[in-house]
Amino acid sequence: MHRIVVVGGGAGGLELATRLGDRYGRSRKVTRARVYVTLVDRYPTHVWKPLLHEVAAGSLDPFMQELPYAAQARWHGFDFQQGELTKLDRSAKRITLGCVNDDEGAELLPQRELQYDTLVIAIGSTTHFFGVPGASENSIALDTVPQAERFRKRLIAACVRAEYRAEQRSEPPKAEAQVETPQVATQDVTPPGYQPADPVVTAGAAAAAAPATGPRIQVAIVGGGATGVELSAELRNTAHVLAAYGLHKLDPRHDIGIVLIEAGPRILPALQERVSTATTELLNKLGVQVMVGETVAEVAPGVVRTASGKSVRADLTVWAAGIKAPSVLGALDGLPVNRLGQLTVRRTLQTEIDDNVFALGDCAACPWPGTERNVPPRAQAAHQQASFLLKAIEDRLAGRTLPEFTYRDFGSLVSLGHFSAVGNLMGGLIGGNMLIEGLLARFMYMSLYRLHIAALHGYPRMVLDTFAHWLRRTTSPRVKLH
Repeated sequence: MHRIVVVGGGAGGLELATRLGDRYGRSRKVTRARVYVTLVDRYPTHVWKPLLHEVAAGSLDPFMQELPYAAQARWHGFDFQQGELTKLDRSAKRITLGCVNDDEGAELLPQRELQYDTLVIAIGSTTHFFGVPGASENSIALDTVPQAERFRKRLIAACVRAEYRAEQRSEPPKAEAQVETPQVATQDVTPPGYQPADPVVTAGAAAAAAPATGPRIQVAIVGGGATGVELSAELRNTAHVLAAYGLHKLDPRHDIGIVLIEAGPRILPALQERVSTATTELLNKLGVQVMVGETVAEVAPGVVRTASGKSVRADLTVWAAGIKAPSVLGALDGLPVNRLGQLTVRRTLQTEIDDNVFALGDCAACPWPGTERNVPPRAQAAHQQASFLLKAIEDRLAGRTLPEFTYRDFGSLVSLGHFSAVGNLMGGLIGGNMLIEGLLARFMYMSLYRLHIAALHGYPRMVLDTFAHWLRRTTSPRVKLH
């Protein structure tokens, strides 16, 4: 029996395990029972990672979108083992999984070992803090659902506290209350293209203290890539929804400040400049302050300090400034990694020194012919590599020469809330490169998730899931409030 083990249940890993299970699963013909497929992940459920910014903003309930790996395994003929990869023995073709604890810290599953004949590593990426002092301790990353939920709860708690303080200030007699009113009104009356009231102060000032005329709550997002930009826009939508759900003392545009900090000369540096320019204009219209050319030097409680000497007040800080591969990859029995910790692979997606070990997605550094770069860490790349490996493993089982992976860039889309997106499309269908934005771009952005659902369940179930999602949206709050 040939044992295929896929480690990592992200977009690429789960799609590959599902399609391998459909082809070689236990419920298939006896002639194909010679192949046994196992998926390994440290969590029991799957949530599409590009949706985590919506989970953080509260506009998406992860428990309505999560897919239990055990259920997917049952439906598609593969096995699931929960656990985190801790060790690889290439000579014995064996991996070790760490123990799994429950929510109270008690051991749920002990350390285990799994044998393999073909190993596929697809454990994705993790946040890169670049050694910035205080970044990991005083900011929240968005790598997992628990992290996104932690940010959402802290955001709503901050809004509730600010609402209570506003109510307390409004209790004195009317004549007394009018003393402050002109100052607030003067600060709030701003022209189009509003930016939060002076969240940036000199390094010597008390940046952690909320200014009397500034936003009552301020969120600092470090990193102007796709995650940072999407979260900025989604938070502005959340602010308006929270105001409609009882927080009437909070002005969603002026009392909740959002600052996006990018070290480079523009946001979305991986995309074309015209996409970056269009996105910056849209964020400005939403009231998001965009700071470019500012490298973060320190993250302290309540303040983000930049290398230029500026300090940004931050009641909540999100770190979205970069990614790297999980550190465990550097200790997998000598498999070569690059400076970001990614496994270096050939165009067959096999590791450089072991033909039995493959890697895909964010954790793999795969050459991109025709460029001086590797294949970018995007969901579309993981999807293409999963489809490629399905065919490559079939060739491997048949003893044929493995093909080489060729990445096709179809462009990129960035969500800017529920009713807008921006990006560029590339490829033969449009005869080149085209900038799109607005509702059309948003529709295409959402179609990416629907295609992911179709890859996991088929198109009929994808249609049903889309309809069910629409029903839930009509009967549930627009923001998760608890």
